[in-house]
Amino acid sequence: MQYKTLKNILVNWLFLPVITSVSGYTAFVGVMHAMQRSFMYHPYPLMTSPAALGMTEMREVRLLSRDSMALISWYAPPKNAKPTVLYCHGNAGNIATRAFKVRPFLQNGYGVLMVGYRGYGSNPGTPSESGLSADAETAFQYLRAQSIPSNHIVIYGESLGSGVAVSLAATHNPGALILEAAFTSAVDVAKTTYWYLPVEQLMKDRFDSIKRIAQVHAPVLMLHGERDGVVPIALGKRLFAAAPSPKEFVTIPGGMHANLHEHGVAQRAIDFIKRHVLLS
Repeated sequence: MQYKTLKNILVNWLFLPVITSVSGYTAFVGVMHAMQRSFMYHPYPLMTSPAALGMTEMREVRLLSRDSMALISWYAPPKNAKPTVLYCHGNAGNIATRAFKVRPFLQNGYGVLMVGYRGYGSNPGTPSESGLSADAETAFQYLRAQSIPSNHIVIYGESLGSGVAVSLAATHNPGALILEAAFTSAVDVAKTTYWYLPVEQLMKDRFDSIKRIAQVHAPVLMLHGERDGVVPIALGKRLFAAAPSPKEFVTIPGGMHANLHEHGVAQRAIDFIKRHVLLS
């Protein structure tokens, strides 16, 4: 009897912390699974107008998504039949917080359509991979309805928006695809930060660009900061290796995740467009 009691004490002493730790970890995993989209998407709710930011070339357009959601995007038509850039921004902010990134395109006479995602700015809804992809598809079809041919449209994806852009380009034939700080998949990015979680099994929105980019039939330009601490440049290079030709990879020495505009990437993109987008 005393031996059995001692044995029980030893078992409890040795394994109770383990059991408690496992239970705590399991609960933590459950919370992370339930809240994952709040970690993934960081929309800024306050919105302004193009005019308030001095973007006199642009105007608000209200686009109706396939699930009947009215979403505000910003649009400027091209001058002299130049290409139009369809801009898919990253996971934070909204189109107003990215206005400075498209100024160089406007100044060079390019058309620009900044995709207003659901749940961002004043737009209704909540973000998800399927939702953002639907919003980008709506924007693409809007440009086609303006009599802009597919091969005059340059799809530009920034960070998380690169996943949106690759998916869109894989189902259409744009004039070019430009990716800034792109990744192989959102799962691979999550693994670099949440290495202690089973993200492969947990993630709902995967943005699996590495599986889709082979279906892109357009010239591809990839721009990546050498010191990107959010999306390691190695992930960008892996995606680039899977992309069909013609393609170019530009490493920005000293560039980080969110400051590539300071290193002149817009001009790199414009030069690429001039070389590869042939207007008929």
